[in-house]
Amino acid sequence: MRRAYSVETVRAAEAALQKRLPEGALMRRAAAGLAVACGDLLRRNGRVYGSRVLLLVGSGDNGGDALYAGARLARRGAGVRALLISPDRAHEGGLAAFLAAGGQVAEGPEGLGALDLVVDGITGIGGRGGLREDATALVRAVTRDRTPVIAVDLPSGVEADSGEVHGEAVRADATVTFGTYKPGLLIDPAAEHAGALRLVDIGLGPELPEPPDLEALQYADVAALLPVPGAASDKYRRGVVGVVAGSDRYPGAAVLAVAGALRGGAGAVRYTGSGADAVIARFPEALVHAGPPSKAGRVQAWVVGPGIGDGREAEEAVADVLAADVPVLVDADGLRLLDAETVRTRSCATVLTPHAGEAAALLGVAREEVEAGRLAAVRELAARYRATVLLKGSTTLVAEARDTPVRVNPTGTGWLATAGSGDVLSGLTGSLLAAGLAPRDAASVGAYLHGLAARHGAGGAPLSAQDVADGIPAAWRDVRAG
Repeated sequence: MRRAYSVETVRAAEAALQKRLPEGALMRRAAAGLAVACGDLLRRNGRVYGSRVLLLVGSGDNGGDALYAGARLARRGAGVRALLISPDRAHEGGLAAFLAAGGQVAEGPEGLGALDLVVDGITGIGGRGGLREDATALVRAVTRDRTPVIAVDLPSGVEADSGEVHGEAVRADATVTFGTYKPGLLIDPAAEHAGALRLVDIGLGPELPEPPDLEALQYADVAALLPVPGAASDKYRRGVVGVVAGSDRYPGAAVLAVAGALRGGAGAVRYTGSGADAVIARFPEALVHAGPPSKAGRVQAWVVGPGIGDGREAEEAVADVLAADVPVLVDADGLRLLDAETVRTRSCATVLTPHAGEAAALLGVAREEVEAGRLAAVRELAARYRATVLLKGSTTLVAEARDTPVRVNPTGTGWLATAGSGDVLSGLTGSLLAAGLAPRDAASVGAYLHGLAARHGAGGAPLSAQDVADGIPAAWRDVRAG
């Protein structure tokens, strides 16, 4: 599992560790890992000896990390130069080591010639706001030929704690981070600037508290959560999920939500809505009912909202489902029709699955505000509605009202940006709720499998929402196989 901690927590852990180490040992550990990562990239594109490396050096510890790493690369035969953003504030020890190893200080970006690598050590995890105008011009000048960029700890100009980007920021091909991941490396829009991530162990682990601020599940974590039927399983032990979806205008939403639920392992699906004929034609194993949902029969979880429209019948269906004494997932049109106080006072779990526009409506803010501050938005939604919230997007986030780490899904892909994909996710997550997974786990596993399924369904080509649903069993097999 990838675990991320806030700047404040990282600073405290570093301070505790430094008390037990010789002066400068922590920075030298970080620089050693950074130099190895730089060397690996240079070897992939040629060789270290004779390569041309430029360090962009700020005044903080990141600049010191870059200088010490540059010294190591220079001793291996690389031609390393450093551009000092604030020459009078450069890290004294790092600069001395760099010069002693044969590194050179450049006066400006002019005359540098072709470069094999740029190392971004301008600002560190304590940086706030975007890059200054002079730093922005410098970054653009030295990367105009698409020279590979490695960021030190995180790309300069992004917010470490929130993943927000206020102004210009470095776009790195890779980021070498130290001790632990920072939230901004895992959450868009900042994550889009980070490139491939590499974590360097500097001995910080024992100093980091529980729980982390953010976590991202990996294959082994998801495999441990997957509900696998036993020899004595029947459809109720596997989980029966009720689905209220579709309308005369959006009949396909019913089919896709049911597809997600069945492909997600539900023992049975009870469908209520106007799309019964389409559902039965595609999935004869589905159990259909004219409604209302409370009369449809026994279920262990409900999914309500995809494509149901906004009429009185849809509003009554949402209210009927929210009155049920089982976990409920509310998506799409259901998010507009729910009563906030009803959600807050439910005795059973509620999972809300908005995209940025729907989240903005629930919070009463502009969509752009949600997209720029996804972590703050998902936490606020969970607290305000006392629910588990799955905020869909380029990085899907899952938050609870209680004090548990926010989860970020690492399997997202642009192929999921297709009509009906969210309906599949709703059915899939609902099936996991019905199987007995805790709401946070059901949402996290659902998002993880959804992303993997899109990769299987696409195969590098455009795909439909039905392709995503059809890819779920292959994703399930991949996770179990490790």
